[in-house]
Amino acid sequence: MQLIDIGLNLTHDSFDRDREAVWQRAREAGVTRAILTGASREHSPKALDLARTRPGEWFATAGVHPHHATEYTEECDAELRALHAQPEVVAVGECGLDYFRDFSPRPAQRRAFERQLQIAADTGKPVFLHQRDAHADFMAMMKAFDGRLGPAVVHCFTGSREELFDVLDQDWHIGITGWLCDERRGAHLRELVKSIPGNRLMVETDAPYLLPRTLKPMPKDRRNEPAFLPHIVEELARDRGEDLATTAANATAASAAFFRLPAA
Repeated sequence: MQLIDIGLNLTHDSFDRDREAVWQRAREAGVTRAILTGASREHSPKALDLARTRPGEWFATAGVHPHHATEYTEECDAELRALHAQPEVVAVGECGLDYFRDFSPRPAQRRAFERQLQIAADTGKPVFLHQRDAHADFMAMMKAFDGRLGPAVVHCFTGSREELFDVLDQDWHIGITGWLCDERRGAHLRELVKSIPGNRLMVETDAPYLLPRTLKPMPKDRRNEPAFLPHIVEELARDRGEDLATTAANATAASAAFFRLPAA
């Protein structure tokens, strides 16, 4: 089993003390490649710098998460465009809308999202999307770019059946995290994942966040890491009624094609 973690926040400071050991554990678990999430002006260049240290294994995204939307200035737009000129940067984002936290004003979120969708339209790169409690505005903004965007993935999907089918009807991809393993918030996903076509389903840890609650034993520091991705895939395969090898192979093939990764 060779997996690709499509959402790994490896620039997070919780990994500063043991980043190499974290990746070694991941490789031993069968996670051979990862997309390192860039989600702010600070962390997008850091994701690129890290990706360059392991060519062919680590790749990066570059974007501004809606939580950081107020930092999206003309200078920020120019910085992102410079990052997207680099071959290691394989997707625009993490970008989107988050009306659950509202850490940035909603008008600022929409402006930052629109500017990043324009970068995706200009570069042809895939879009790595975030949406929480903002489905109607999110869909309207995406549809405003109909026919101008390349592939899109709704990362860390946690939504309803209606939201899932709205996404699938657009031929977008779905990223599933350890949210699936959360009996408090993610139980509905166990049924919904059966409806996702295998060629549009990808897997991610969103580490160090979203530690799977069904993991045993639990790490003492409660930090999620890419080595736990196989656990998520096992649960996903069981919920889909598939053989583990099938789910893993399909997710890896979908991810490699989506991000246009070189042959492993």
